[in-house]
Amino acid sequence: MSVSSVYIVGIHSTPVGKFPDRTLKQLTAEAVAGAIEDAGLENGRALETATFANCGMWVEGQGSIRGQVMLTPLISQGQLSERMPIVNVEGGCASASIAMQSARKDILAGEADLALAVAAERTFYPGRPDLGQALFNGGIDQYDPQQWLDYYRQAGEQSGKSFETGADRTLFMDTYAMQAAHHMVRYGTTVEQLAIVAAKNHTIAVHNPKAQYRFAMTVEEVLADRPVTYPLTRAMCAPIGDGAAAAILCSERWLSSAAASVQARAVRIAASALTSGKYRRLDEPSLSSIAAERAYAAAGINSTRVDLAEVHDATAFSEIYQSEMMGFCAPGEGGLLAQSGATALGGSIPINLSGGLESKGHPVGASGLMVIEELVRQLRGEAGERQSAKHRWGLAETGGGVVGFDEGACAVTILER
Repeated sequence: MSVSSVYIVGIHSTPVGKFPDRTLKQLTAEAVAGAIEDAGLENGRALETATFANCGMWVEGQGSIRGQVMLTPLISQGQLSERMPIVNVEGGCASASIAMQSARKDILAGEADLALAVAAERTFYPGRPDLGQALFNGGIDQYDPQQWLDYYRQAGEQSGKSFETGADRTLFMDTYAMQAAHHMVRYGTTVEQLAIVAAKNHTIAVHNPKAQYRFAMTVEEVLADRPVTYPLTRAMCAPIGDGAAAAILCSERWLSSAAASVQARAVRIAASALTSGKYRRLDEPSLSSIAAERAYAAAGINSTRVDLAEVHDATAFSEIYQSEMMGFCAPGEGGLLAQSGATALGGSIPINLSGGLESKGHPVGASGLMVIEELVRQLRGEAGERQSAKHRWGLAETGGGVVGFDEGACAVTILER
C-alpha cells in the first residue's frame, strides 16, 4: 500500500423513488446511518470532516448552509461530532462524486483520517412542477442563454435534427437526442441498439432492491414505449426521483488499525479525476474522455483492465457514448458493443449493473455516490444476483449540468479491490 492510499470502508444509499412523505433530512439520516453501520462503527463521532452535495434545495428556499442544515439533527443526536467542518459542494449530477473527491482530498492532505461524503436530492414535487423545472434550469447558463440557443440551433443543422423549445419539451433530453441523431448519421448507430441498452438496464434492475423501476423490458417494448424526442422513448430516459447516499473514507493509517472485518471489505480509491465542459464541436471528444485519461494515468492502468463500470446514462444513448469515451471501444462502436452482449452481466465489460439511471433512478445530486455504492458492492462480491464474475477494477463516470454538448462537470473514479 502506498502512503497516499484512501479507502472506502462504509457506503449506503436509500432506495430511489418518489417520496413526498419523507423529508430530505430523513433521507440524509438514513444514508449516513447506513454508511456508519457498513463501516463497522458504533456511531459517526470519529468522522473528522464532512462534505455535503445537493443541487436543488434552493428551490425550497434553503441555500447557503445546506449540509449544516441536513447534518444538524445527527449532531444533536450524538451520531456525528460537534463542531466538525462541513463543506457544501455542487456540480449538477456530478455533485456527489465531487463530494467524495473532496473527502478524499481531506485525507490526502492530512486533515483527517476518517471523512464523510454525503448527498441528498429531491426532484419530485407533486403539484409543483415549477420547482422541479427550476432545479433543472440551474444546470445550464441562465445569464447568456442566447449562446447555447445559437449553439444548439447550429448543431441541429449539422445533426439533421432541429433544436426546438417549448413548455412541453425538456431541453436536456432534446440535447441528448440531437447527439444520438448525429451519432446515428455519422456511425450508423441504430435505434434498436439504444433499445438494447435500455432493455438490458431495465431487466438487471429487477435484481436491485434499491432501484426505482424494477420490471424487465424487451427491446420491442422499449421501442414501443411513449416517444419523448426522436430517437428516444420514455424507457430510454432516466426518471425523476428522490434519494440520498453516503460514503465513509479512511486513510491507510486508520485502516491498518481497524478490525480485520473492516480491512477485508475496504475498497481503494485508485484515482479520481474531475473536468469541466466547453462548447465543443459535435465530432470532438467529450470532457469525460479527458477525465478518463487522467484517471487511468493516476491509477496506472488502461481501459482494458477495467472489469465493470457505471456510467452516466441519463439516456440509453449516453451509455453507448460513454462506453466509447471511457475507451471500452473505438468511437462509433458503442452501439455494436452493446449489441454484442459485452456490456451485459457476464459480458467482457459489464456496464450499469445497478440498472443504470434509466431504471435505478436519478436523484441528480445524489446519483454519483449511488453508482459508487454499486461498484463497492460489486468489488466486495456483495451484489447478489447482479454480481459480476470479474471484479477487481471498477470505474464510475458521472457528468452534471450542460455546456453545449459537454456536461458542466464530469468525474471519473477508479476503484480497486
